[in-house]
Amino acid sequence: MKIPSQAKKVFTGEIFEVYHWPQKMFDGSVANFEMLKRPNTLQIIPTIGNKIIIAKEEQPTKKMDYTLLGGRQEKNEDPLSGAKRELLEESGLSSNDWEKYGMFSPVHKIDWDIYYFVARQCKKVASQKLDGGEKIELIEVNFNDFIDIILSDQYWGNDLVLRVAKLKLQNKLDDLKTFIFK
Repeated sequence: MKIPSQAKKVFTGEIFEVYHWPQKMFDGSVANFEMLKRPNTLQIIPTIGNKIIIAKEEQPTKKMDYTLLGGRQEKNEDPLSGAKRELLEESGLSSNDWEKYGMFSPVHKIDWDIYYFVARQCKKVASQKLDGGEKIELIEVNFNDFIDIILSDQYWGNDLVLRVAKLKLQNKLDDLKTFIFK
């Protein structure tokens, strides 16, 4: 859900903004509604040859987990440009072959989208430029290990877990493999 135009911003934090608006109810009464807004998240599945690059990442308030590379979309930045920036910063990798895998809105009460991109045949073009609160080790895995990690308790990120679990139940993991390695 997107924040309605009549909503008023009542708080601005470092990441989140809070909006309120009067909402007419089905019975004719009016209630005050509230919603959060935050920058979109950009997630990248980079490949080199027949390997997928994932991150073993730690942040000050988060234990060490496996994650995809990525981060927050900046103001006035389109999702693909932001994904390219995040991949370069977190890995030093670049690609000329990008494709959006999907977009998810994970929480009804937060105006927030998560974009997933595949970056094929990446090349190392720079060193990592990590934020002060990031520790990222790059790990190369084959497709089967990628799926095992995504479905493990050591992976952080529910949206991709749900999508991969559904594909596995439907015997369609080969569709994902074909998409990633086109």
